[in-house]
Amino acid sequence: MRNPRTATAMAAAVALITVVCGGCSNSKSTTTTESPTTAATSPGSPAATPTSTGNTSPAAGSTSAGATVAAATVGKYQSVLVDSQGKTLYLFEADTSPTSTCYDACATAWPPLLTTGTPTAGKGVDQAKLSTTARKDGKSQVVYNGHPLYYFVGDKAPGDTNGQGSPEFGAGWYVVDVAGDKVEGG
Repeated sequence: MRNPRTATAMAAAVALITVVCGGCSNSKSTTTTESPTTAATSPGSPAATPTSTGNTSPAAGSTSAGATVAAATVGKYQSVLVDSQGKTLYLFEADTSPTSTCYDACATAWPPLLTTGTPTAGKGVDQAKLSTTARKDGKSQVVYNGHPLYYFVGDKAPGDTNGQGSPEFGAGWYVVDVAGDKVEGG
């Protein structure tokens, strides 16, 4: 017969693992968002519904195969860059070239948009302005018009712009318009 404390501890451990790994699935699921969310998922394909790998909040090290960047109206900002799930993307003014200057604590607060393939332009975005840059760890970060792109951990849902105008880590953080320029105001 089992000790009730042992059974309770095991059940708590299983519950904790389930919560922590809830987004650890490798299977793809389809999600939709409310902004211009139909974006090409591969070059030359018709518009398709964005897909998610199960991780709805970006984290340092999150990588997407062939990340899609699209344009959307996000709050009061029109035609700004978002990922395939409608999450707002930012530029960091300290990045004066396509090479990122945001690492360590900075990259924890402002996770880079990473990709393992060629980034794809979704609706309203210019494919010619998309490229990648190698980070210090060898991962590939998406760049738009010469600006490495980032998320903000304070944005919890598609359409959030909580990082707009932040002066964290010594320079400003701004949403990016389809021309590839910072959008001021907040």
